[in-house]
Amino acid sequence: MTSSASRYLPFRALGELSETRYWMYLLLLPSLVLILLVIAYPTLYGMAISFREMRLTRPGLDGWVGFKHYAAMWSDPVFWIALKNTVVWVTAAVVLELALGLLTATALNRDLPGTKIFAVLILLPYFLPNVVAGHMWALMLDPRLGVINDILVRMGVLQSYKAWFADPNAALAATILVEAWHGFPFFALLLLAGLKSIPEDLYKAAAVDGAGVAAQLRLITLPMLKTVIAAAVILRVISLVNSPDLLLILTGGGPGDATQVLSLYAFQTAYKEFNFGYASALSVVMFVILMIFAVAYIRMSRITKE
Repeated sequence: MTSSASRYLPFRALGELSETRYWMYLLLLPSLVLILLVIAYPTLYGMAISFREMRLTRPGLDGWVGFKHYAAMWSDPVFWIALKNTVVWVTAAVVLELALGLLTATALNRDLPGTKIFAVLILLPYFLPNVVAGHMWALMLDPRLGVINDILVRMGVLQSYKAWFADPNAALAATILVEAWHGFPFFALLLLAGLKSIPEDLYKAAAVDGAGVAAQLRLITLPMLKTVIAAAVILRVISLVNSPDLLLILTGGGPGDATQVLSLYAFQTAYKEFNFGYASALSVVMFVILMIFAVAYIRMSRITKE
């Protein structure tokens, strides 16, 4: 009898523990350990590397250098070009994607025939891997075989085929349009979910008061979608800053440094020049910029006060 009772003691203790406030922390412990291993440790290790000289081609130089890499950025012209391009790339892409996403979500929110099929087709670009989308657009905008060039020449917009990604004046704009096409379904999906939560009675009351479509958008739709828009913008900005996939495939940062951005510059510094110390410093700067942006954007949007 004693042995039988002792067998159930661990389960009894576990049951008693589940009634206490510590049970919640115990359930969170596995996730916390996983986050520390997958996110916290690599982040802290990357920050530590930024204060060291770490070149795989010259292992003898490995050692503590303090703020040397950060000081070198001030005199690095490529860093400033990449920073400017990053601001232009992210800002233009997010504005275009938000506008296209809102337009698409508004159209899909209407109960019209064929909207479900159209919704699936709209989401296809976002489901495509960046590698596939990049190579597809590289072929479509090819200066010799590209269908886009052929259409523009036939329409009289262009006199001859144009090498979009080889022109320093057009390369960044072309990549922004490709990124906007690839990313706008992300906004459309989130905004459509937000539109579904807005009561239809608000629009009916506004229509009775004489409010037109523009007034309803300004007074009802956008204020009600403020939280969704803020969350979507922050997530998309983080994704664009950290993901140079399309630029790596379409231009590789060129021609020259016309499409060089911070994430691509850090990637090339690490895996082409094998200078992991300087690449880590670039990544830390990106991390700080994103943190400042996220805090400032949340405060300016005032979503935490609602």
